[in-house]
Amino acid sequence: MIAQAPNILQAGTISPADPLIFGFWKVPKSVCATVCYQAIKSGYRRLDCACDYGNEKEVGEGIAKAIQDGLCTREDLFVTSKLWNTYHKHVAAACQRSLDDLQLSYLDEYLIHFPISMEYVPFDKKYPPEWLNLEGKMVLVPNDMCATWKAMEELVDQGMAKTIGVCNFSTQLLRQIFSTCKIRPSTLQIELHPHNSQEKLVRFAHENGMNVTAFSTLASSSYVELDMATADDSLMTNSVIVDIAKAKNKTPAQVLIRWALQRNTFPLTKTTKDERMKENRNVLDFKLTLDEMSKINALNKNHRYNDPGVFCEGMGTLRPSSTKMLDI
Repeated sequence: MIAQAPNILQAGTISPADPLIFGFWKVPKSVCATVCYQAIKSGYRRLDCACDYGNEKEVGEGIAKAIQDGLCTREDLFVTSKLWNTYHKHVAAACQRSLDDLQLSYLDEYLIHFPISMEYVPFDKKYPPEWLNLEGKMVLVPNDMCATWKAMEELVDQGMAKTIGVCNFSTQLLRQIFSTCKIRPSTLQIELHPHNSQEKLVRFAHENGMNVTAFSTLASSSYVELDMATADDSLMTNSVIVDIAKAKNKTPAQVLIRWALQRNTFPLTKTTKDERMKENRNVLDFKLTLDEMSKINALNKNHRYNDPGVFCEGMGTLRPSSTKMLDI
């Protein structure tokens, strides 16, 4: 029988014991090493990285300095990286590149970033490859996600990753992996916030023993500058969140992070400011009532800000099999 996911707020159930995750998406390379060092100094032990973020070398520099200065040991940290879409048939090489950039001998967690397989882009031609190939096109390639997962399992066998998991997967895709896997996914990382609570998917993952990491915990905040959200989408000014924050003598951001924690999900946040790091960590000394949780839950509108189905439009997507289909 599959064990239910552990209660992350219950002492002794997770390691590291602190459930808060610091992420490096959109952290500029010019300050990333310092930001990483300061995050560790502030108390973060879970660090979320990815090839696609383009700053793993700098994160590695920050980790190395923190260890050298005695802020932590390697064993204190839980470092996550992710397999990019162009490397589904080059899993070991992609993982090794992340390890080299991060100056690590193993990852605590390696995740499939998206259930999307794209044309391979050589490491020496363009890294990170991002969404477009060398001709400026997004080219999808045929691939069995279970084959990708088998290659992920080999990373564990080889000691390159301690655990493996997935990002942006649906219930159906998880069932597909479960049907053939030797090693079950340990983590599901998905966009979670009161505008996109995904209750059924979270429950399914927990019932199948998976940890759930919530990215974009503060909802639209990171997406306005990318034209993927507007100022009107902000939960930081939503009256429900603001009123609860005032009642708790906390900030709206702290309320949103606490909401994620009480759903038994690992909240992932990022900032380049020391004071904001401390603010985002100061969420373990209060609780939201059932009524407050219900009011926040009611804000759900199933809206995803980070949606490839939207932002990949106009990228000139090519599907090699499309011509053959038309010729039949």
